[in-house]
Amino acid sequence: MATIYDVSQLAGVSLATVSRVMNKSDSVSDKTRKKVLEAMDKLGYRPNTFAQSLASNCSNSIGVLVSQLDGPYYGPMMAEIEESLRLDNKHVIIAVGHSNAEQEIDSVEFLLGRGVDALILDVEAVSDEYLIALSKGPTPIVLINRYIEPIKERCIYLENELGGYLATRHLLELGHRDIAYISGPAKKHDAQERLVGHQRALTEYGARFDPSLCVAGDYKEDSGVACMEQLLHSGKPFTAVVCANDQMASGAISACLERGMKIPQEMSFVGYDNIPFARYAVPKLTTINNPIHEMGKMAALWLLKHLYKKNVQVDSVFEPQLVVRSSAIQKV
Repeated sequence: MATIYDVSQLAGVSLATVSRVMNKSDSVSDKTRKKVLEAMDKLGYRPNTFAQSLASNCSNSIGVLVSQLDGPYYGPMMAEIEESLRLDNKHVIIAVGHSNAEQEIDSVEFLLGRGVDALILDVEAVSDEYLIALSKGPTPIVLINRYIEPIKERCIYLENELGGYLATRHLLELGHRDIAYISGPAKKHDAQERLVGHQRALTEYGARFDPSLCVAGDYKEDSGVACMEQLLHSGKPFTAVVCANDQMASGAISACLERGMKIPQEMSFVGYDNIPFARYAVPKLTTINNPIHEMGKMAALWLLKHLYKKNVQVDSVFEPQLVVRSSAIQKV
């Protein structure tokens, strides 16, 4: 098996030069880099990344833990993380927690066991105390879409309470007062915060929060259908619905259309997240912009800045924006 020494001998350069080529250092001339790469190719040499990480105490890999892999929400976030890190010759190892505390902890242990340099965590079920303790360990962590005061400097998050407030305020300003709400799972922090914002808007406008007009889904389209059917069967009058994400909004709108209802003439809707389909739906969905892809990028940049000492700008707090389209209209 060829060694780095064999490569240096064939290329006629020092071991240090071969090492710089493997690490993609800018200090190597194109001519020398070409000689080294040609020697590696001729010898069939492949760097032993495990041995390199032991020698340098740096694996150039980042563990990324997300709640799920399917759907239009997590893909853009993971794409931004991977691209931002790859541009600096870092690689990602992805694990899934499925919003279950035991699985999230197991995935954290899996990633740590792979010798990653740091962890990017989008976790929902583990406690604040667990994450605070984890942050004190030898492996740096950064959180996406979660705010914990004692480790706020490690949090990249959206002001979800404000987002929930803006969604409901828009309907209130259109004259709606009987407003139903389809929330995310009660155990999810972002779902809790969005519901608080919804309630705050109602209070400010003198509208009553009716618990019977608030049902919980699971952020998937099918639960939007089921929740909307439950609301329509309740017999309670309402003229508008706020949905805690766009996927549930699409399901809820579908349930109304199946009944022959006209949207937004008979029922107004506001979603949350501004995923791509929202601007192509019929009617186009009014929603709250959630820049999850930017938060993914900022989590990667946070590590490049604090772990790898790169000179990059990091924004930690994101403010949601109302995106007005055509799924909500003035109450007649």
